[in-house]
Amino acid sequence: MSAAVVSVRTKSASRVRVRRRVLLFGAIGLVLLFVLLTLSLTTGEIPLPAGTALRALVGLGDSGDVLVVQQFRAPRAVAAIVAGAGLGAAGCVLQRLFRNPLASPDVMGITGGASLGAVALIAAGASQALIPLGALGGGLLAALLLGVFAWGSGLAVTRLVLTGLAVQAGLAAAVNLMIVRFPAELAGSALQWTAGSVYGRTWTEVWGAGGAMVLALGAALLMHRRLAVLDLGDDSAGALGLRTSAARLQLLVLAVVLASLAAALAGPVTFVALAVPHVVRFLTGPPTVASLVLAGVTGAVLLLASDLVVQHLLPIEGLPVGAVTATLGAPWLLVLMLRQSSPVQRGRG
Repeated sequence: MSAAVVSVRTKSASRVRVRRRVLLFGAIGLVLLFVLLTLSLTTGEIPLPAGTALRALVGLGDSGDVLVVQQFRAPRAVAAIVAGAGLGAAGCVLQRLFRNPLASPDVMGITGGASLGAVALIAAGASQALIPLGALGGGLLAALLLGVFAWGSGLAVTRLVLTGLAVQAGLAAAVNLMIVRFPAELAGSALQWTAGSVYGRTWTEVWGAGGAMVLALGAALLMHRRLAVLDLGDDSAGALGLRTSAARLQLLVLAVVLASLAAALAGPVTFVALAVPHVVRFLTGPPTVASLVLAGVTGAVLLLASDLVVQHLLPIEGLPVGAVTATLGAPWLLVLMLRQSSPVQRGRG
């Protein structure tokens, strides 16, 4: 048997193993998501049996139970699922696009820009349905600033991360200045939102941002082939006929849209987009279009689980979910930055 045939069979077997692992962990993720969703609908000041809560979700049963589930618990849970899925997918796209394990919307300033756009619309008294548009505009502004300041270095890893942190800090300062100047009745809600929270989400917000998120996630799946070609390197991608600059720009805009829509629902939640790609790679190995779907499921599980921790396991009432994810994300970011600055990593760069 020739070496070429052996190589082809080995690669085929490897793809089958990866596909099976993705399907296995995808199924586990969906089961976890259903369990967490059920917990979010049944637990609270008014505990409900699982059957009662699920019937109330579709409008059946006692009117009080229907009100609690449909108007208070379900929008919050669905907002966490949608935002987590968007953050997970955005993190995967950015880390593969820049070949940088530190790239994520919260590190690169995108969520800070989304916060600025959303808070500006809150200050202007705009409708809640327009908040996703403000977040999207702010996210695109942050991406533009990042490109202007980091482009001269060729988007080097260290320069990109430091520039992103600077952009994030500057935009956060602008948001805080706006909140300080808010009328008292707006300052509290805006401050809660900028800490990263899904508290008080309404169906209007969920349907607006959620519908756009579904379209963006669909676009991410359709554009995965371009991302896979870019994984081969710019020279190989160009030889295959891909316009690399245009493809990178399209994928960057797509990642910004995903992260901005997530921020419109949950505020500038950290850690999720940074950690999810690493978790998915650890579980399934080389990235595929199916692993991008798994990243969305993993992000949804992580954010919904963090929100349940905030609601029911911590003694501090009203703590935003962003506080939990930031607590997890700080040491994770430190470890990744130390790994990037190690002699082995520098030699590879």
